[in-house]
Amino acid sequence: MKRLFTLSALTLVFPLLLQGCVSYPISKKYRDEVTPGVTFENVLENPAAYKGKVVIWGGDIIQTNNDSAGGCLIILQIPLDNNERPVQKRYSQGRFIARSSHFLDPEIFKNGTTITVAGQVVGSKKMLIDKLLYHYPVIAIKQVYLWQKEANYPYYYYPAWPGYWGYWGPYYDFGDDDDLDGDDLE
Repeated sequence: MKRLFTLSALTLVFPLLLQGCVSYPISKKYRDEVTPGVTFENVLENPAAYKGKVVIWGGDIIQTNNDSAGGCLIILQIPLDNNERPVQKRYSQGRFIARSSHFLDPEIFKNGTTITVAGQVVGSKKMLIDKLLYHYPVIAIKQVYLWQKEANYPYYYYPAWPGYWGYWGPYYDFGDDDDLDGDDLE
């Protein structure tokens, strides 16, 4: 009976522990303000209908601009995964503008940086992309998160031989080390 109780207690507690391990880049405060069901595509089609709604979008920064009113980021929208991280750039549905009343340093908000933004829909802005007039949805920034670039090393398996344990790890080419007898050292 005691063993059954321990097993059932672990079954109940384990999911709670896993849930505690999940971390999101956007604070709970703003995630709670998000209006469910408001997608980027909805706002792109009719920004006026979603004015005042809070959204969490992400993507890659295309351009950073500043003026006397503050700064703005032009962002290539990329769908977010379950951890609010932009993934799969090829599925972008367009671009959007994230505005701030503060200066946005172009050295911090560099082109190509992956970002997640919580913001309130404030409307749209028409701007040219090449010779096409494009309608950008505009959001007022509440919180941003800049993602670090991940190192993408290829992994190879190094097989084991007697006296050596094989392991998985990045492949490093250290060059030609055939002559290690020390004859040419001074």
